[in-house]
Amino acid sequence: MKKIYTASAPEPIGPYSQAILKDRLLFCSGQIPIDPATGQITAGGVAEQTDTVCRNLKAVLEAAGLTFDNVVKTTCFLAEPDDFAEFNKVYSGYFVSCPARSCVFVKALPKGVLVEVELIAAAG
Repeated sequence: MKKIYTASAPEPIGPYSQAILKDRLLFCSGQIPIDPATGQITAGGVAEQTDTVCRNLKAVLEAAGLTFDNVVKTTCFLAEPDDFAEFNKVYSGYFVSCPARSCVFVKALPKGVLVEVELIAAAG
């Protein structure tokens, strides 16, 4: 088991790793829209926040030597059901391989953000 870390994604805000690589599977912790350079939440709506989340996930994937093409499953959390279509517009630009996905609406997300995404990727 190997912990994956990159300074190009936000520092974890709790007792967890950005990702764990185990037996050619990468388990990436949920990313929220924190700009890793500033530590601040991305301003704007769900489109801007989703873009930041996807860029953070890309950085973690790259740190593990993987890309979005390696992603087999995502779990997406949205704070507002009305944001679903706008979220999908941005998400689909990154996850062009259409991995399996669950998307749930939640009462609240850490730091009051609008979106969080976690993923599982397979090497090879």
